[in-house]
Amino acid sequence: MSGVQEQVEIKFRLHDGSDIGPRKYPAATRVATLKESILAQWPKEKENGPRTVNDLKLINAGKILENNNTLGECKSPICDLSGGITTMHVVVRPPSSEKLTEKKSVNQPPKSTCGCVIL
Repeated sequence: MSGVQEQVEIKFRLHDGSDIGPRKYPAATRVATLKESILAQWPKEKENGPRTVNDLKLINAGKILENNNTLGECKSPICDLSGGITTMHVVVRPPSSEKLTEKKSVNQPPKSTCGCVIL
């Protein structure tokens, strides 16, 4: 039976509640490969999608999965190699430059003079 490779059926849950998949992957698949698959399958109509693998984080059972790990290295009972569909949450890092600058300027308090009165 050494010729039979274990398969893991995974669906990826996006931030809006929609899913990519489910699809079967070999247990030897690396997390970086899963992220490449997500990029290829990302719905084109969704705004602010990821541009690169580095823009994505995969979370399973409350743990962020590292790019160099394989599915077979997943020790969580939720990532079950015996069958069933595993749901992994996809977190997209927002675009960095423009939006952060805007957010910082919005969160800054107005520059006005306040006076204190002690009674």
